[in-house]
Amino acid sequence: MVLIRFLYIFQFMGYLQKISRVFRSLSAQLLVLTIVFVMLAEVLIFVPSIAAYRLNYLIKKTEFAHLASLSVLAAPDNMVSKELKEELLFRVGARSVVFRSANSAMLMLSEDMPKSVDATFRLSEQGAMKLIEDAFEALIISENRIIRVVSPIENAPTSSLEMVIDEAPLVAAMKEYAWNIFKLSLVISVLTAVLVFLSLHWLMVRPMGRLSASMIAFRRSPENVSAGIVPSGRMDEIGTAERELEIMQTRLRFALKQKEHLAALGVAVTKINHDLRNILSTSHIVSDGLAQVDDPRVQKVVPRLVASISRAIDLCSETLKYGKAEERQPERNKFPLMLLVNEAWGSVSLPAESDIHWENRVSSDLIINADREQLYRVLLNLLRNAVEALKNSGAVYLEASEENDVYLLRICDDGPGIPRVVLDHLFEPFSGSMKSGGTGLGLSIAKELILAHGGEIQVETTGEKGTVFAIRLPR
Repeated sequence: MVLIRFLYIFQFMGYLQKISRVFRSLSAQLLVLTIVFVMLAEVLIFVPSIAAYRLNYLIKKTEFAHLASLSVLAAPDNMVSKELKEELLFRVGARSVVFRSANSAMLMLSEDMPKSVDATFRLSEQGAMKLIEDAFEALIISENRIIRVVSPIENAPTSSLEMVIDEAPLVAAMKEYAWNIFKLSLVISVLTAVLVFLSLHWLMVRPMGRLSASMIAFRRSPENVSAGIVPSGRMDEIGTAERELEIMQTRLRFALKQKEHLAALGVAVTKINHDLRNILSTSHIVSDGLAQVDDPRVQKVVPRLVASISRAIDLCSETLKYGKAEERQPERNKFPLMLLVNEAWGSVSLPAESDIHWENRVSSDLIINADREQLYRVLLNLLRNAVEALKNSGAVYLEASEENDVYLLRICDDGPGIPRVVLDHLFEPFSGSMKSGGTGLGLSIAKELILAHGGEIQVETTGEKGTVFAIRLPR
């Protein structure tokens, strides 16, 4: 028995999970929201309608009372039998009817009157909010009240009709009317919700489901052409989304194929570079041996050969380093920036007989928070580029400051500037070198290192008066 109960519990929990999944769907949410909003609209309609129903009920009562009064006035000496009086009061549903004019009051019909009247309502003086308030007050109060209703007589502005009635029949009629309104509102809400749901499901939910399914299928298998979406030809926003998704999937599929081919090509180039570097290293050793030959023709050719082989070896080495793409994440620590700048400048090889002026303008008390080794590589690369841009004469200086939450470093030279054709591709690998035989990998790697710090590197100014590289690092 215990096992069976547990099975029932698990089955019930499974039903609850299915129901929760249904209500998490866009279709179910639209259905529920539509029912709620339509019911809210019906409530807003019900509030004034119940007040209008009560007013119409009392007006009809006064009309019946007026007709009964006219029957009494038509009798000789305004006298009617007791049986007729009771019949008239029963038909009107009142305890008494009083006809009032400008100067007099006449009791037209009456039965045993209660000791007191609980409330008086003058139909000519009630506004919309007062009618609503009185209607809901009648519904809320459970006890049977005796109320007096005063209504003006049509075509007799100075006259009025006053009747005393039990409120219980009025409240019962109002509750029945409210219940009928509720049932009708519920039917209208459900019917409207179903129609709206079907319309939205056809126009929005199904197309959105196609979009979502296409995205999921494309994520699982981007190379599968059948996973892409086929636009439906709609001219609205969903049709635009379908067309844009198709374009995006097509372009992304092409880019992935291209990257796959480039990756395969990169592996091949890496292997070739590795073997080529070994071959060039052997050639370099052989060329060093040729340098010992006394033949003038050999001595004339060997330096150019050695320089060419060295450049080829450097190109292979830099390409292999870049192809590994194994730069570690920055390990931040605090250190004096001025000492690092001096260390980087000390590693720069100056040309023979050069007239280059160097100045370290970094304050000795400026402490920076960064990866020391990676920042050293960035500064060394930029300082080398600045020296190469100057040829044999000029000035290079480096300054740094703190601005808000950023360290700002500027590497400046007074060289001839960077040509526009080079500037557009300056930080791109194999494209941004200004010297013959250069790979352009230095600045590309420097940019990657700075981006890994969450900073940025850019050419701030360049021209005939020199070039300024700016580095911004978050503190």
